[in-house]
Amino acid sequence: MKPAAAPSHDGLPALSPGMMEPHKTAAVASRECHESVTNDVDTVIFPPTCAPVPLAPESVPMPLAPADRSPAVAAPTFTLLDRDHSILSFNERVLDWAHRPEVPLIERLRYLCIVSSNLDEFFEVRAAPHLIAGSAGDRKGTYTVESFERLAEAAHKLVARQYALYNDELMPTFAKHGIHIISHGERNPAQRKWVGEYFEREVRPLLIPVGLDPAHPFPQVANKSLNFIVRLGGKDAFGRENPIQIVKVPRVLPRLIKMPAKVSDGKTLFVALSSVVRAHLASMFPGREVGDFSQFRVTRHSDLAVDEEDVKNLRTALRQGLQHRHYGQAVRLEVSASCAESLASFLLAQFNLPPQSLYRVHGPVNLARFTQLADLLEEPQLRFPPYPASYPVTLSPAQSFFERLQRGDVLIHQPFESFEGVLAFLREAVLDPQVLAIKQTIYRTGADSELMDLLREAVRRGKEVTVVVELKARFDEEANINWAEMLESIGAQVVYGVVGLKTHAKMLLVTRREGKQMRRYGHLSTGNYNPRTARLYTDISHLTADPLLTADMEAVFVHMASQSRLPKLNRMWLAPFDLHKNITAQIDALGMAAAAGHPTRIVAKMNALTDEEIIASLIRAGQKGVKIDLIVRGACTLPAQMPGLTDNIRVRSVIGRFLEHSRVFYFRNGEDESLYLSSADWMNRNMMRRIELAWPVTDPVLRQRLIDECLVAYLHDGRDAWDLGADGIYTRIDHDTHPGEDGASRAIEAHGAQAALMNRYASRGHLRDASSN
Repeated sequence: MKPAAAPSHDGLPALSPGMMEPHKTAAVASRECHESVTNDVDTVIFPPTCAPVPLAPESVPMPLAPADRSPAVAAPTFTLLDRDHSILSFNERVLDWAHRPEVPLIERLRYLCIVSSNLDEFFEVRAAPHLIAGSAGDRKGTYTVESFERLAEAAHKLVARQYALYNDELMPTFAKHGIHIISHGERNPAQRKWVGEYFEREVRPLLIPVGLDPAHPFPQVANKSLNFIVRLGGKDAFGRENPIQIVKVPRVLPRLIKMPAKVSDGKTLFVALSSVVRAHLASMFPGREVGDFSQFRVTRHSDLAVDEEDVKNLRTALRQGLQHRHYGQAVRLEVSASCAESLASFLLAQFNLPPQSLYRVHGPVNLARFTQLADLLEEPQLRFPPYPASYPVTLSPAQSFFERLQRGDVLIHQPFESFEGVLAFLREAVLDPQVLAIKQTIYRTGADSELMDLLREAVRRGKEVTVVVELKARFDEEANINWAEMLESIGAQVVYGVVGLKTHAKMLLVTRREGKQMRRYGHLSTGNYNPRTARLYTDISHLTADPLLTADMEAVFVHMASQSRLPKLNRMWLAPFDLHKNITAQIDALGMAAAAGHPTRIVAKMNALTDEEIIASLIRAGQKGVKIDLIVRGACTLPAQMPGLTDNIRVRSVIGRFLEHSRVFYFRNGEDESLYLSSADWMNRNMMRRIELAWPVTDPVLRQRLIDECLVAYLHDGRDAWDLGADGIYTRIDHDTHPGEDGASRAIEAHGAQAALMNRYASRGHLRDASSN
């Protein structure tokens, strides 16, 4: 298919009529950016988010492989970057937002807590193989003693930077705003009295210290729970010297408690639950002397493993597995920095952990739970300004979705446009008596979802409702099991996909009677049917009545429900069948075209890139002259910009206010271009062990909009982007420069892709509101 516009100087098609002058910087262009709106709101042409400033001077050609290089010749051997270190590197980039003074203070704390939560999941899912190899002394293979030691060293450095930021920057800055988390030593008599009363009323009734002896072995300590270890002097009621006591602190207790105004001296004061317990340890052991003590927290391996081929009922097996998740293999131990060496060694022995797995922290061991501080504070000036997402610009709340989709497809760019457009589509389908059937996949939808209420209402109204629920969505298993049971109880057809494969595809298909015919209307998405995360993640929703695309959706639903042979699809690529093959074929074909002298281009946006075969294809194509830009938010194992190997491949990560989540793949050969949206990242698990989709966007206006908003804007982000260097290290692009009259570079206001898109859609929403008044 031919491009919608002539190519620009950076290799992507020009964005729209009224193209900005190419010499303007991104910051200047973003200030001048304006909408180009026709009289028909359904055919809005979106102008550029920023001027297309090339990342490298176009006058300096990229090194190219010889044009006659045979496609049969394999790319030179290369070493992939380490996936787990790449994940930690991603968290370093998230932590950077917590360092930025221009970010509102509460949001800086949120980013700090996000890193802690990410690290928790990293240890729960990724650390065990390294730990096992390290403990076994393995020297060969993917996981070795060296890999364990290197990973532990990197994780320790990241944790140390977290707590240094918490203690040296964030807490002092909160104090300047009159917000304090006060320790026992900082509390005056009235405050101590209030804390003591709170402890007696709310905390003590839930605490049961356990003394260790032959009749009381070391208790089961739940994953990521707050606990105390205490060494006591003296003897117990039976005259024994059992010195070690364990105090488990229940999860139901809040980790931060706001003190009342009457004892706060005009400030906003909080006490940490750990500080409350610590201050009253002595009262819990009457007649004994409290010696050394420390709070501690253990992280356990939590990835559920269920042999689907060997269980009769997957749902029942997962429920049983969830009961054991909290008590899996220990992989990390966190203690207070002041914890006595004897107590730390005792805990390491109890959890069978090596010294490298011990993390001494200068602050709360459960830093992820400190998001409660952000929830308790009321200071709006310390938060991001609210961003009310606009109703999708190419939709009208008063217009029927079915009428609108008969005129053409619709894209919704979340969270800049509201997820309400998707809910409204489903709501209309549920209420329309002509709609006979609704089919939907569910991967993550949350514990409280209007979408699920709508499906329940559809069943009540007599429609045929089929829901493919993925029970193995990590850490959402329990919520999905509950939804599946609810839907089954009211008569919906619930299926769990294909044995051995996770259903990660996002589809909603509506079948409607129109006269004597049945017509399908579909919704496809790069993200989940979760209203909460739809406000926080960038994703693309695609509404369509295209008969070929919706026929493909129908075929996939039938395949998942019946396990019947899948027919040849018209437009979709489906994992684990042909998605991987088609992506590598596209890349290889562009490599052949580049070798023949054709201008070629690949720009792909995704969350992670770790599939070795796709990486090899990208490297071969780059060596043949294909210009490749990869916008990869998280883990990336492709070594970019390596001389003689990946000179033509640039890798960029953008970390912003919203979590980048959309997958957009652009391929261009001369005047022919194609663009696919997808639920899949370029990872082996997505390609081979999941049901995943990729589908083309064929409407030239919609395709151009995606190029503009999802690719070009991010390639020219001068504020929130990080580029991967040949050394495997990411460097933040923290400002734009332009030459002054004396030839020297001058720093100017930087452009951020997300900020520009927020401004665009906010302006578009104002235009809609003004026109409707």
